[in-house]
Amino acid sequence: MAENIFSLRKENGVGVVTFDVVGDAMNTWSEAAMAGYRAVLEELEKEKELTGVLFISGKPENFFAGADLKMIGGMSDPESVKAALDIFHDSFNRLAELGFPTVAAINGVCAGGGLEFALACTARIATDAKNTLIGLPECKVGLFPGGGGSQRLPRLIGYPAVELILKGELLPAVKALEAGIIDRLVPAGGNLVEEAKAFLKDIASGKAQLKRPHHDFSQIDMVAERARRVVLQVTRGRELPGPMFGIRAMQEGLKVSLKEGLEVEKKYFIRTVLSPEAKGSINTFFLKTMTDKPRRMMRQGFTPAADRKAAVLGFGTMGRGIVIDIVRNMRIPVLVKDFPETHEPGKAFVRKILEGMAVKKKLPAPVDDLMGLIKPLSEYTPEFKEADLVVEAVFEDIRVKEQTYRELCPQVRDDCLIASNTSSLLVTALSKFLTHPERFGGMHFFSPVWMMELVEVVRGEATSRETVDNLLNFAAAIRKRPIVCRDNPGFVVNALLLPYLLGAFRHLEAGNPIEKIDEAMTRFGMPVGPIRLTDEVGIDVPYKVLTGMGVEQDTLKNVVEAGRLGLKKSGKGFFLKDGTVDPEVLPLIARKETKETTAEEIQTDALIAMVRVGKDLLDRHVVVDPRMIDAGMIWGIGFPPDKGGPMKWADIIGLSKKLFGENFYQPSAVGS
Repeated sequence: MAENIFSLRKENGVGVVTFDVVGDAMNTWSEAAMAGYRAVLEELEKEKELTGVLFISGKPENFFAGADLKMIGGMSDPESVKAALDIFHDSFNRLAELGFPTVAAINGVCAGGGLEFALACTARIATDAKNTLIGLPECKVGLFPGGGGSQRLPRLIGYPAVELILKGELLPAVKALEAGIIDRLVPAGGNLVEEAKAFLKDIASGKAQLKRPHHDFSQIDMVAERARRVVLQVTRGRELPGPMFGIRAMQEGLKVSLKEGLEVEKKYFIRTVLSPEAKGSINTFFLKTMTDKPRRMMRQGFTPAADRKAAVLGFGTMGRGIVIDIVRNMRIPVLVKDFPETHEPGKAFVRKILEGMAVKKKLPAPVDDLMGLIKPLSEYTPEFKEADLVVEAVFEDIRVKEQTYRELCPQVRDDCLIASNTSSLLVTALSKFLTHPERFGGMHFFSPVWMMELVEVVRGEATSRETVDNLLNFAAAIRKRPIVCRDNPGFVVNALLLPYLLGAFRHLEAGNPIEKIDEAMTRFGMPVGPIRLTDEVGIDVPYKVLTGMGVEQDTLKNVVEAGRLGLKKSGKGFFLKDGTVDPEVLPLIARKETKETTAEEIQTDALIAMVRVGKDLLDRHVVVDPRMIDAGMIWGIGFPPDKGGPMKWADIIGLSKKLFGENFYQPSAVGS
């Protein structure tokens, strides 16, 4: 297979190397790809008659997407990482030292190790097409460029490379040309091969004037220190290995020769690859890939029902958000049923959000056109027979929902899909109120709907697989990131969230300050601490859920009964407007025995609480894959992406084996 990935042909003294990892959507540096490349490289090193060589992908929309993250994620010792790095560096160095000019002819994505390969060429030419994106995104997956990128890109374009590398930004071809990363542009639809050949001849004859200015890196210490401050702002003070070691590699490597700089890069890249955060980040990358295209989660060969008109029941906070996502992403008519007094406030809110998106150029059509798709109603009309899908988002009370479904079912077709946005009621219990329970499932959105990517697709006992697939199709249409689970109290995210919050309040009642508990979890990587999260979602929300489950939590009870439902909800909660703890709430804390705990103990207790629930969900087949849990927690509550989700992090740090004797992720599932 290796020799078929890279192939060389000669045309009038010019070598054309075409590469294509057959069967894969993207070209990546797998072991086979590297073996094929090195075989062609040996051929080129023996050539005496070629005036130059161009490299081009056999895939029309992908040049080279970089290293194989499955391979990197599976590395566990310094020797194996160093051996792989040595092969990469040696191969790219030999390319740079060929006795004739080389040109990378870039079509489509040229990222990571793909761009590092192109940087080792004499020059680069790219198509000005929409799908041409060029850059080094390694910092976004917990790494930094380790195939020469941290040394070659700054030497090519100067200090701007530092920011490009740390942001992991992929540039369109025009921007890459402006930055100096590529040298020539071919108009969309132009003949890239012929243009690259002409460029190669211009280089060989000396006609091409390649801009290769000498860059002064005498200020690299200052630039690096500024970069560190920016990174720490983004990470909220957490020193993540990828960007931090990347900065050190550039700071030290750009003071010495390229050869020495590459050795510096290797040193820090090995430490980065072996860090737990890199492994967690790589897992998050694969979770993102898995949920990026919900239709791939449907059964193979399934043909989804057409969604030509939708209906939303309830024009409150959640209903408004669902309407926003339908009209902006699907651009189909939406019937919205609620009391007449909700219509104008609801429309005004939707318009305000859509106008904000329009300012940011994130709308596919004018605001007025999208608003014209929304039809508020206070009664059922014959138009409901035209609805292909109804999303119920009424008050979270089973009696209200029962009445809603009893009224709805006679008004819609028998083949109409019905979904509930319930967050706490069992889908199986609700399904008893429907005429066709097999066409009913849960779609638990997160607030604010138009900003939160996650949706939980919930399969009740009567929900058909066809309905699940159609709900996944709907999730794809409104650009959501779904996880699929069976019916369960709290589904997935809230099922793990509640013990996390309960643990935080146990630490609080044992005498640990609110600030200490929240800081421990933000240091862990959570966007906000558990007490602040409770305050922001509304203190009464977890209290009602816990009460409904028969769980008593004295502090929550005291605070809710005192009328403190959260700063945003009632004007009073655990915190004041300036972000500090409200001293008036302290007497309401139900103090138990005093037990001071460290930040590390608070973090470990929180993780164990989540993981135990996750294990239970897997054992009961609420979910069949730990990736569903991890994706839910990352995109549902902001579990730190560099940890890969609670189940993956438990594997990485050895907690899974300690608690249960085995890992949740099996080696064969890495990156699958």
